[in-house]
Amino acid sequence: MAGAAAEERRLATVVASWQQRPVLVVGDAMLDEWRFAESERLCREAPAPVLTLRRRISAAGGAANTAVNVAALGGRAALVAPVGADVAGDELHDCLDRAAVWDRTVSQPGRPTPVKRRMLAGNQILLREDSGGPEDGLDADGVARLLTALHCATEELRAVAAGQPLTLVVCDYGLGALPSAVRAWLVANRDRYGTVALDAHDLADWRGLNPTVVTPSFAEATRLLARAAAGFAHAERGAVPSGDVHLNHPADADGPSELMVGAAPGGSGERVPGSPHPTSGTPAAEVPAGPTGEPVPGEERVALTGDGLSVTGTGVTVSAAAGAGVDRAVLAESRLPELREHTGADVVAVTLDTEGAVVGGAEGESRRSHSTPVPASHAVGAGDAYLAAMTLALAADAGLPTAAQLAQLAATITVADTGTCVCRRQDLLAALGTGADEGGHPALVGADELAALVDEHRQAGRSVVFTNGCFDVLHPGHVRYLTQARALGDLLIVAVNSDGSVRRLKGPDRPVNPVEDRIALLAALACVDHVVVFEEDSPARLIEAVRPDVYVKGGDYPPEMVPEAPLVRRLGGQVRTLGYVPDRSTSAIIDRIRAHPVGDTVGDTVGDTVGEGRPA
Repeated sequence: MAGAAAEERRLATVVASWQQRPVLVVGDAMLDEWRFAESERLCREAPAPVLTLRRRISAAGGAANTAVNVAALGGRAALVAPVGADVAGDELHDCLDRAAVWDRTVSQPGRPTPVKRRMLAGNQILLREDSGGPEDGLDADGVARLLTALHCATEELRAVAAGQPLTLVVCDYGLGALPSAVRAWLVANRDRYGTVALDAHDLADWRGLNPTVVTPSFAEATRLLARAAAGFAHAERGAVPSGDVHLNHPADADGPSELMVGAAPGGSGERVPGSPHPTSGTPAAEVPAGPTGEPVPGEERVALTGDGLSVTGTGVTVSAAAGAGVDRAVLAESRLPELREHTGADVVAVTLDTEGAVVGGAEGESRRSHSTPVPASHAVGAGDAYLAAMTLALAADAGLPTAAQLAQLAATITVADTGTCVCRRQDLLAALGTGADEGGHPALVGADELAALVDEHRQAGRSVVFTNGCFDVLHPGHVRYLTQARALGDLLIVAVNSDGSVRRLKGPDRPVNPVEDRIALLAALACVDHVVVFEEDSPARLIEAVRPDVYVKGGDYPPEMVPEAPLVRRLGGQVRTLGYVPDRSTSAIIDRIRAHPVGDTVGDTVGDTVGEGRPA
C-alpha cells in the first residue's frame, strides 16, 4: 500500500509541474452538439421512432476540445483554427471562453464551422449529422490570416512563458484547416517549439515535422504502414502497387472494421512518375502528389479480417511469427519502430479505443495501457484528453512510462457519462489519491494557485513559513532542517527548483533525481504542508505571492547575507537561518558515491555521511 501511495504522489507531482505550461493548439476545430430526446411511439409514416427533444448541449470538438482539455488539466492553452462566422462559430467561441482557452481563432465568412450533431434517446446515439468539411476550403486570404494568427499566438505565448519552451499540438482531421501552406509553415518553424504533438488522420501529410509524439488510432497507424510499405516496395520497379493489402484482426474484435488506403510510393510521398492511378487510370501528372487528407472512394481498401496472422500483399508483414491469439496490441507493438521511422516521432502512441493503447519511445521501450470498455456515446473526445495529458507530461520532462500512464488515466476518468470528454486537473489528482491537509488543500500545488491558497490559510489565522531549495538527494539532514522550519509557524511551504533551474545552478550533471521524484518525497514528509515548483533561478516571484511570515534558509551565515532578505523584510516577514554540519550536504554525498568504482560496496560510507545536512 505504501508503494502505491508513493507512486500516486509521484504521478501527482508531474501534474503539478505542468501547471501553466504554454501550449499552442492548431487544427480542425468543430462544434459538438448533443440532442437528448425521448421516444414513446413510432410514427405512422415509417417504422421510425417519434422523438421529443428534452435538452441540447454544445461543446468544443476536435482541436478545440484538445485545447479545452489542456486548459482543464492546468496548462495555458491557445487555439488557432479557422471558424465560420455563423451561429455554430459563436457557440464555439463561448465554449472556449468558458474553458479559459485563449481564443485566437480566425473568422472565415462563407466557410461554415464544422459541426457534429448527435441525436440520442436513452443515451443511445440514433444518428449523427455532420456539416462542414474539406470541400469548404480556405481561400488565399484565409490562409494568410491563419499564418499571421499562428505567428502572433506563438509570440504571445512566448511572452508569458517565463523561459519555458513552447509546446505545439497539431490536430489534423482532414477538414481543411491545415492546407499545404500551413503545414509547410509549421514544418519550417518546428524549432520554435520544444515539444510537438501530432494527431492526424493522415500522418503521411506530415513528413518532415519530426514531432515529439504522434497518437494515431490503430486504423490510422495501419493505413500509414500500408501506404508507406506499398510505395517503398514498388518504387524502384516504377510500378504502382495493387493495394491488395489485408490485415489480420482478431475474430472477437469490436465488429467489422475497414479503412481506406492509397499508394504513397517512395519516401517523398509522390506517386511514381508516368504511372496511372491504380484505380482511376488518371495520369500521375493529374493526380495530387502524395496522400493528402482522407483517401478518395476510388482508392483501395484494407480489410481487417480475422482469418490470418499477418498482413499480406505488397510485401507488408505486421507479425509473421506472432502465433495464435494475436491481437491488435501485439500487432501495433511489433510495428512501433517502423511507425517511428515513418513519422519521425520520438514517441508513438497507438490508441486502441476500448483496449487502451500501446506506446513506444526512442530507446525501444514499449508500454501497454488498458481502459475500461464503455458505450460509444461516453467515449467521444476521450482521445483529446489522452492527447492533452500525454503532451503536457512530455512537455514537463516526464518519462515515457509516466506520460503514458497519466494519458490513459486522463482518458479513462472522462468516460463516465454521455457527452464530449474533458478531463479536469482536480479530477485527475483525485483519481491519483493526492493527499490534502486538514483544510482540504492539496499538498502539491501550482504556482498560480499558491497565493489564493495562502490567503485561505491566513483567514484561518495560520502563519506561513517558506523555504526553497533543490532537495536533490533527500537525506536525514533535510528532514531535520524542514522539521525545524515547520516549528517556526503553522504551515510550511517548500519551493523546489525545476530540473532546468537545477542544471543552471549546479551544472549539467544535476539533478540526480528528476523533479517529480524530488517533490514526491518532500510531499510525503509530515512536516511539509505544500510543495510548489519554480522555473526561475530565484524564488523571488513566489515570495512576493506568498508574503511569508518567516523565510528560512540553511547555512551558518547571518540572515543579513541571505539574498532574499531585503524582499522578505519589505513584505513584512522575518528571515531565519538554520545551521548545518559541514560536509554533510547533498553534493558531498554525490561526490563520495562517485569516488567509488562501480561494484564497490559504498553503503556504509554513504550511510555515515547523511546524518545531517543543508538543503542542496
